[in-house]
Amino acid sequence: MSKARIEAFSDAVIAVAITLLALDLHVPDPGGSASLAHRLGAQWPNYAAYVVSFLTIGIIWINHHALLQRLVSVDHAILVLNLLLLLTIGVLPFSTALMARYLDASHGQNFAAVIYGGSFLLMSLAFFAMQRHVLRTKQHLLKDHLTPEVRRAVLRRNAVGLLPYAVATVGGVVSPYLTLAICAGVAVFYALPSTTFDVQRQAPAGG
Repeated sequence: MSKARIEAFSDAVIAVAITLLALDLHVPDPGGSASLAHRLGAQWPNYAAYVVSFLTIGIIWINHHALLQRLVSVDHAILVLNLLLLLTIGVLPFSTALMARYLDASHGQNFAAVIYGGSFLLMSLAFFAMQRHVLRTKQHLLKDHLTPEVRRAVLRRNAVGLLPYAVATVGGVVSPYLTLAICAGVAVFYALPSTTFDVQRQAPAGG
């Protein structure tokens, strides 16, 4: 089965999710005695949650692209796992808005952080499940350069993010800022080029 449709559909869903994040960035009402700078500054939780979630979805898009680049074609099982991944990505605008709204609130901030971290954990588990399925059970659909050593290295890199996201979820009980900081750290880690090292090696010169 050709990869073209799964790539197009996935790109569309990810693009919608990443765009929806911006809907929680509001222009302050010009009325009132506070300055514009003060009112913009008061919205810092929205900006912080937006940046972390934008980076995370962007990194997922990059690594999802790398995952599909390793494949020659896809089958029904890969399509189903991809739908589950997109389901978890589609939830992120909601959990991001929830986190932004409650981050500096007097109550509910810890539960909001648990939901936020949990949504990232679910997304990472869905991506890891898809990656593991592809690399462990669908070798016949993979490109020739993916030796067993390369497949193991890719899976190890993917597994690294699972524990921090679990800690971020549980850490929300302690502090929502801890959850946000851990999620930001994971996004920075996966932004490093080494995450998709095998795909970069196969890129044509000048491409």
